[in-house]
Amino acid sequence: MIQLVECPRDAMQGLPDFIDTAIKAAYINQLFEVGFHTLDFGSFVSPKAIPQMRDTAEVLEMLDLHKAKSKLLAIVANVRGAEDALHFQEIDFLGFPLSVSETFQQRNTNATISEALKTVESIQHLCEAKGKKQVVYLSMGFGNPYGDPYSPELIAEFVEKLAQLQIETVSISDTIGAATSELITELFKVNTQAFPQITFGAHLHSRPDAIEEKVMAALKGGCRRFDGALKGYGGCPMAKDDLVGNMATEVMVETLEKEGYDLGLNKSELTESLKLAQFVFNY
Repeated sequence: MIQLVECPRDAMQGLPDFIDTAIKAAYINQLFEVGFHTLDFGSFVSPKAIPQMRDTAEVLEMLDLHKAKSKLLAIVANVRGAEDALHFQEIDFLGFPLSVSETFQQRNTNATISEALKTVESIQHLCEAKGKKQVVYLSMGFGNPYGDPYSPELIAEFVEKLAQLQIETVSISDTIGAATSELITELFKVNTQAFPQITFGAHLHSRPDAIEEKVMAALKGGCRRFDGALKGYGGCPMAKDDLVGNMATEVMVETLEKEGYDLGLNKSELTESLKLAQFVFNY
């Protein structure tokens, strides 16, 4: 079964102009109607670091959850953020960005990789106590622009450490849109076979013309969980390429359905969500 994760948080977080809280909530409520597996809807991080997400708690209060089929995921960057997120029963998953690049870990969470792994362990204990699940994102999972060490073997070492902590979902992230199809297939094939107890996701950034190719490569490697954002909005500022954004969800849906996967989505509500995205993101 395919797990499709829609990421309005990732699409919004880098925008310079603050999106009104009511508009955020209305957009997420519309996304609920589509039937995605999970919505990556907000984050509990420093408002100085990500001012766009400073109203995540307020957005949550405005969500219509009584008929929502999608699960909710919030990103956290430290134990304090995890504790804040765990105050809300409505949140199912806490996502933590663990980088395989020392430079990016410092830039992203102001911590070393060693410190970040300790944070993952602490958050895992908190999640287990509260009946929640942690999703670990392996940032710079397909290479980095800093000259830091990288290899598929390094990814396997990180996954082994996460497996020892009983992490059940690991999303390999192509932060700068550098992944080749060959590397995507290789990484997922090796890890899905070595760690069958873990659900591996693909959080890939891509130029629009490469989305179908990358989805197919991940499928070939055994990946069955995909992150995206409608219209491909968002991405990493360090990509230094305006065309390298999130994988456009509508393109992924088309690709997966061509391959015979029944995603269980409400297509008319997906169309409405695409229209609302044009308004939210000022397209």
